[in-house]
Amino acid sequence: MDQPVRLNGLRVLILEDEALLAMLLEDVLAEFGCSVAGTFSQNDAALAFLATNAADVDFGILDVNIGGQRSDPVAREFDRLGLPFVFSTGYDDSALNQTWRGKPSLKKPFRPIDLERILTDAAAARGP
Repeated sequence: MDQPVRLNGLRVLILEDEALLAMLLEDVLAEFGCSVAGTFSQNDAALAFLATNAADVDFGILDVNIGGQRSDPVAREFDRLGLPFVFSTGYDDSALNQTWRGKPSLKKPFRPIDLERILTDAAAARGP
């Protein structure tokens, strides 16, 4: 796959409680030239990472439902830090908290091209 150069080095945090989907995301991101800043299956672990490593993250992919809990606390931290993120969900936008309904979402099951489009938009927004 020929990927736009601007995705090379994009550092992505993954919040996903399904191990197979997390591994798939890691593989697809690697194909795009991105690096995985961290993969987490719990909100608390992702928040702890962001507390000390936010400078090492450019983008987040956040599953809406993490082990029966909403990922809203992590989304709020991304928002506070001014970092772009996308929700990953098998539900429609009605499953999102009202605050996040305007945010982009990656619908499960997703195609790599869908993720590429979202990442390319985020990379373009951050500039060269």
